[in-house]
Amino acid sequence: MSTSSPAAAALPSHLTDLFAAADSLAALLDAPASVAGDVPRPEHPRPQLHRPTWLNLNGTWQFEIDGGDSGIDRGILERELEGEITVPFAPETEASGIGTLDFLEAVWYRRTVTVPADWEGLRPILRFGAVDHDATVWANGQEVARHRGGFTPFSADLSGIARAGEEVEIVVRARDHRDALQARGKQSVWYHATHATYPRTTGIWQTVWLEGVPEVAIRSLRVIPSLAGSSFAIDAPLSANRPGTVLEVRASVPGGEEVASAQVRADLDLAPHLELAIPAEHVRVWGPGAPELYALSVRLLGAEGEVLDEVSSYAGLRSTSLDGREFRINGQKVFQRLVLDQGYWAETFMTSPTDRAMVEDIRLAYEAGFNGARLHQKVFEERMLFWADLHGYLVWGEFGDWGVSGRGGLGHNQQPTAAFIGQWIEAVARDISHPSIIGWCPLNETHQVIHDRLTVLDDVTQAMYDATKLADPSRPVLDASGYSHRVRGADIYDSHSYEQDPEAFRAEQSGLAEGAPYVNRRDLAPDEMPHADGSFSLPYAGQPYFVSEYGGIWWNAEEARRAAEEAGNNAAASWGYGQRIGSEEELYTRFEGLTRVLLEDPEMFGYCYTQMTDVFQEKNGIVDFARGRKLDLARLRAVQEQTAAYERD
Repeated sequence: MSTSSPAAAALPSHLTDLFAAADSLAALLDAPASVAGDVPRPEHPRPQLHRPTWLNLNGTWQFEIDGGDSGIDRGILERELEGEITVPFAPETEASGIGTLDFLEAVWYRRTVTVPADWEGLRPILRFGAVDHDATVWANGQEVARHRGGFTPFSADLSGIARAGEEVEIVVRARDHRDALQARGKQSVWYHATHATYPRTTGIWQTVWLEGVPEVAIRSLRVIPSLAGSSFAIDAPLSANRPGTVLEVRASVPGGEEVASAQVRADLDLAPHLELAIPAEHVRVWGPGAPELYALSVRLLGAEGEVLDEVSSYAGLRSTSLDGREFRINGQKVFQRLVLDQGYWAETFMTSPTDRAMVEDIRLAYEAGFNGARLHQKVFEERMLFWADLHGYLVWGEFGDWGVSGRGGLGHNQQPTAAFIGQWIEAVARDISHPSIIGWCPLNETHQVIHDRLTVLDDVTQAMYDATKLADPSRPVLDASGYSHRVRGADIYDSHSYEQDPEAFRAEQSGLAEGAPYVNRRDLAPDEMPHADGSFSLPYAGQPYFVSEYGGIWWNAEEARRAAEEAGNNAAASWGYGQRIGSEEELYTRFEGLTRVLLEDPEMFGYCYTQMTDVFQEKNGIVDFARGRKLDLARLRAVQEQTAAYERD
């Protein structure tokens, strides 16, 4: 029986203050509400670049399943669809109103939208947060967009098709072929979810919205902090360059005084660049549990000083740096107590049911003593990063490519292709300005790839690593989390271990001090061995090292009760790592034993515990799938609050 409950749980006072401050910051930095009525997920989906002219298109759309992907041939584009769905929830989910778990080769959406009458002179841009997997969009019968990749955003310019006050009919086809070679994350390639794979997501699963954008506009923002220089490097790609235009950036304390400003000519460079220096008396450093932020106003000014475009954003001044085996944040050795967050919910799958549900996950992590998360095997909604920024919550950005190895196994049909690189860089470009992201992880557990002399694995791993470093040189990059480290001298080295015995775990992890840490290996036939020891990884080269997956303790109180009643015949259909424990008390003992091994290693900069929640059949979370407390989180926090050896001078 659980020793705690949601009602009884309480945060320490400093965390209560942190969450209250985050809510206050959100009120100052978040976008204004959409002019739409009562719709699911009504908040602005892109909190670091927003204009007041936007319309949330979530809610009821026409919908139809196209089982044979023959809709074009059958004239589906020219007629009404047979059913309805609630966007942005995928048709596999109960929240969508559909709730089918079968394979969906293709699905169709249709909706008529009126461009707001007060958008005269603005271009209506149709934006999608994410559509899984191959999306085509038509507006009034004209194809306006095509995008492949189920985790990243795309848009369609409706200029010339619909003007202010006019209706436009939007049709979306999403194809998600069962045997396609594509990045799926944790989506099962079998009918049933099993082990660590979960039900599939097809079609629209993040917010759809319409935005009114000026003819000459700021396309995006890239804000890179320099703590050493007390400044921000800001790039603002433009849609066009007009003679005499100027880019202006102003920084202020959220809700308060302006503290810095800078301007640069915007008529010469397609992506104007400027340095925004923060005066010493106004320097506010973003750090773990200390979310100091600046509000940013970015304006494009015409030759006469008129405002051509203006977007609102925010930024955090923080640094990441490497020194030998040290991974420092703001020049300090901060031990990263991370939790693996899969980002799934029972009724909505990969889509958060509400904006506050993401805040609740951060609250649970802090309550259990974690200071951050690996946002695992999907590109999370950007709202999650917004809340991480506002709570000083450390996160690693990751791509959804588990099992990229191919050749059968849990991740078959995720063989690495050039498309992985393009989709991953779209994710990095979307999220690069969030201070909460302290590292990138392009690949995860590529241990199954054999192929001919590992050529495919080497090429894709090196390419994704190099592309990440080129897109963002300001953060460390882990070439592949666990197993196949194929980039010589990569920024970070790690391992995954689900050894359940603390003493065996200690022995396994004891080699780091001598420069020979635990490396994931796999038994191979002699003719398949890339190295004499059978390892897929290049040798450790003295980089900062952490165990980025451990624990996974398999526990479900109700199943344990049923097993006891049935005289030990525990046939419950759940899954977890190692041997299922027999009691909640045994979990605390094992959690402390495993965690202390890593806390007591002075060369270890952090860890990531598996995992935040139970997920479908996988029962190894610190809370259950509904986010109900199945454990006393204060006891987990007490273990993690011990000073790590890495943090001592």
